[in-house]
Amino acid sequence: MIPALFTILFVLAAPAFCAQADTSLPKAVQSDSSSQTKTQQSDDATSVEAAVTVLNRKVATFRSSLRGVSPASRAERSRRTLNEILNGVETGTVTVNHEPQGNVLLVDGKLAFILLPNDVDAVRGETLDSITIQTVSALEQVIAEAKEAQDRKRLLRNFGHWVLATLIFCFAVWLVFRIRKWLSRHLARMFQSGAANIQLGGARLLAEERVSMLAHSAGSIIAWLIILLMSYEWLSFSLRQFPYTRPWGEQLNQYLIGVALQIGSSIIHALPNLLIALIIFALARTTIRMLAPFFDRLEAGTAHLGSIDRDTAKPTRWIFSVGVWLFAIVMAYPYLPGSQSDAFRGMSVLVGLMVSVGGASLLGQAASGLVLMYSRTLRIGEYVRINDHEGTVTELRTFTTRIRTGLGEELTLPNALVLGTVTKNYSRTVKGKGYIVDTVVTIGYDTPWRQVEAMLMEAAAKTTGIIAEPPPRVFQTALSDFYPEYRLVCQAIPSEPRPRAEVLAQLHANIQDVFNEYGVQIMSPHYLGDPDTVKIVPKPMWFAAPAKNDSPINADSASGK
Repeated sequence: MIPALFTILFVLAAPAFCAQADTSLPKAVQSDSSSQTKTQQSDDATSVEAAVTVLNRKVATFRSSLRGVSPASRAERSRRTLNEILNGVETGTVTVNHEPQGNVLLVDGKLAFILLPNDVDAVRGETLDSITIQTVSALEQVIAEAKEAQDRKRLLRNFGHWVLATLIFCFAVWLVFRIRKWLSRHLARMFQSGAANIQLGGARLLAEERVSMLAHSAGSIIAWLIILLMSYEWLSFSLRQFPYTRPWGEQLNQYLIGVALQIGSSIIHALPNLLIALIIFALARTTIRMLAPFFDRLEAGTAHLGSIDRDTAKPTRWIFSVGVWLFAIVMAYPYLPGSQSDAFRGMSVLVGLMVSVGGASLLGQAASGLVLMYSRTLRIGEYVRINDHEGTVTELRTFTTRIRTGLGEELTLPNALVLGTVTKNYSRTVKGKGYIVDTVVTIGYDTPWRQVEAMLMEAAAKTTGIIAEPPPRVFQTALSDFYPEYRLVCQAIPSEPRPRAEVLAQLHANIQDVFNEYGVQIMSPHYLGDPDTVKIVPKPMWFAAPAKNDSPINADSASGK
C-alpha cells in the first residue's frame, strides 16, 4: 500500500514540477540544459522534424526552420513558452491569426508558436489549415488538463475513482480465483467424460490423474488470462485519471483496441479464403468416400479392375487417398491463413528439408513395399523363407513385412531387405490352401532305398496336418560318397492354423519312431578304410517291410527275370 501512495503523490505533484521546471531548476542544471540545447541546435541540420510535447501530450510538429532556427530549437522554445502560459492560464482561449509567413496560435492573447507552411507533411496529404485545426484541438486539451492539474477537488475526485476501481479490481481478482476452482472441477468432469470414449484396443489412452491435472492446468491458464486482461484495463484506467499520465493510459487503451481490431479484421479477411480451403478439403474427402465402396469390393474379391485385385486393392486405395489429399493441400495452400507470411514459408522450407534429408530411406522402403505388393511376391498367410528367417506372413505393409515363426517369434523385416534377397515361398505352388513341408535324411547304402522311402511315407501319414492329396513324395536328391540323401516333400493345411514348425517337429518325431520300429538306424556313416564285407543290399532284402512289391517291374526283379 505504501508504494501505491508514493506513486499517487508523484502523479499529483508531477504537473506542478513540469510547469515550474524552467524557473525552479538550479543554475548548474540550467547551464547543462542550455548546453544541451546548443548541442541540439548544432545537430538541427541532421534533424527532420521535432514535436512540441506538453504534459506528455504532443501538441504540434515542426518540420522547417524559422529565420535560421531549427525545428528542434523551435519545439524547445514553444514548449517553454507553453509551460509559462499554462502556469498562469486564465480562460485558456485559443485563437489563430493568419499571417503571410504562417498561422500564429495565441492563448489568452499570448503568443504560443507559429505554424509554417513547410511544417505540413505533404506525403500524408496535410494542409496548413488541417494541421492548424488539429493543433488547436490538442492545445485546448492540454489547457484543460493543465487546469485540471491545478484543481485540487478534481484531483481528489479522480483519486477516489482510482481507489474505487482498485477495490473493484481486487474483488474481481478474488472472484476469479474462487471461480477457478469451480471451473477446474467442471472441466475435469467434462474431460473425463470425453477421455472415457478415447480408447485404443479397449484401454483408455488418458489416465484419470492425467485428465485431472490437465483440467486444473486449463482452469489456471484461463484464470490468469482473465486476470492479466483485467490488470491491463485497471492500469489503463488508473493512468487516465490524472492529467500527467493520461496520455499513457490512452495509448495503452488504444493499443489493446488496435490489437483486437487487427485480430478481428484479420479473421474477417481470412474467412473467404478459409472457406475456399475448406471446400477443397471437403471435395477431397467426398471423392475418397465415394470410391470407398468400389475399393471394398476389390478387397473382397467381388470386383476387378485390370491388374488390381484383392491383393493390390489395399495399397491402391492408400496411394489414391494420399494422392487426393496431396493434391488438395497443394490447391488449398495459397488460401490458408498466413501462407504468405515469412514464418509459414520458413516452416515449409524446414519441413521440406527434413523430408528430403531424413525421408530417403523411408521412401526407399515404401517403394520396395509397393513393388512387393504389386508384383505379388508375397501374400498374407503364405509360408516363406527369407534369408535364414522362416515363417508365415502375417502383415504386408508399406514399410515392413512381418512373419511369424513356429517358435513363438514374430519377425519384422524391412521391405528393402525382402526385395533384395532370395525368397522361398512354400505356399505358392501347392494345390489349395496350405504350405509345403519337407525334410532330409541320410541313410547308409546298406539300407534298401525302397524301405527308406516306405518308412518316410508311413511317418508322413501319421503326422497330423499333412494331407493325403496330393500324396507325399520322396526324392533321392543325391548319391554321396557314403550315403544317399532322401528328401520327403508333403503338403500340410493348418487347421488352427498350426505353425509349420509344429508340423515339422511332429513329422521328425514320427520318422524316428517308424525307423526305430523297423530297426533301421538313422545315421550318416563315414569310412576310414574299406569294410571287411561289401556294403550292398541282397536282392531278397529289397522289399523288406514296410516296402511293398506291388509293381510288375519290382516283381520281375525279385523273381530274377
